[in-house]
Amino acid sequence: MHIPFRNLAAQFFCAILLAVALTACGGATRDLDFRFKDVEPASVPSYSPDNTKPLRVAVAAVISPKGTVESYGDLLGYLSRKLNRRVELVQRQTYAEVNDLIKNGNVDLAFVCTSAYVVGQRDFGMELLVAPQVNGETVYYSLLIVPADSPARSMADLRGKVFAFTDPMSLTGRVYPTSLVISLDPSAGSGQALAPETFFGRIFFTYSHDNAIKAVANKVAQGASVDSLVYDYLVARDPGIASRTRVIHRSPAFGIPPVVVNPNLSPQLKETLRELLMQMIYDSEGQAMLRNLMIERFVTVSDRIYDSARALELQVNTAP
Repeated sequence: MHIPFRNLAAQFFCAILLAVALTACGGATRDLDFRFKDVEPASVPSYSPDNTKPLRVAVAAVISPKGTVESYGDLLGYLSRKLNRRVELVQRQTYAEVNDLIKNGNVDLAFVCTSAYVVGQRDFGMELLVAPQVNGETVYYSLLIVPADSPARSMADLRGKVFAFTDPMSLTGRVYPTSLVISLDPSAGSGQALAPETFFGRIFFTYSHDNAIKAVANKVAQGASVDSLVYDYLVARDPGIASRTRVIHRSPAFGIPPVVVNPNLSPQLKETLRELLMQMIYDSEGQAMLRNLMIERFVTVSDRIYDSARALELQVNTAP
């Protein structure tokens, strides 16, 4: 499927540059810049007969920009055809920037991470629309991974090592591993919790889970904590990832990253979008796209499934 959008060449160049850096670095631990800048909206083919305002959709950078286009482009094209309306994909570097887009009404629909929903729901009433169901469940996990030949068996063994975080707001990629570090400190109860900045030898942010996984696979980082759904997705497409990394810890279950909408979106459009996503399972074209995303179906869920993530986010982000 062809997805024309401005600055496509620049994004692909950044993705290629990252791949070359990861491949060439091997065991090196020098600083890498995983950021991307000035990402423009990506337009999927228009099926609108007039100049109807496009539906703007944001996908949080759970996976890298190029990976997002490859993974979600067909889905957005499907939405465009079903709605008979142009759809634009809007990408930003951080989860916080995507939350701002939703808050300010600059996007209508968004695929966000769990902690981004928790923060957005608390701060400005970000509205839960549907959630993906995977393996019959609406949960996911934080996986602590290391290079396959690493002797590490737990977070304690990564003291003084190079560690890759994904995004400052990420539940699985920053909040949960930070809670593991805090739990290792015997003086945490004294009011001064151990911080990742002092526990690890060095930390850096990759701004996506696939980049964090590749950083560990290529030994740019000696550890990372990543989204289990992204890890499974990458392993299914590149079995070499499994042979070059090893999971040493899995978190308790958290509510799965949801699909959300701007709270001021019209009730009619909210319901249309909800029904369209939920009905994909009954459409042969929709089924194919769900399989590509390794999702069984979209379902409605209760906000209560995010309570454990909400509690952990508050605990870690209010720690002294």
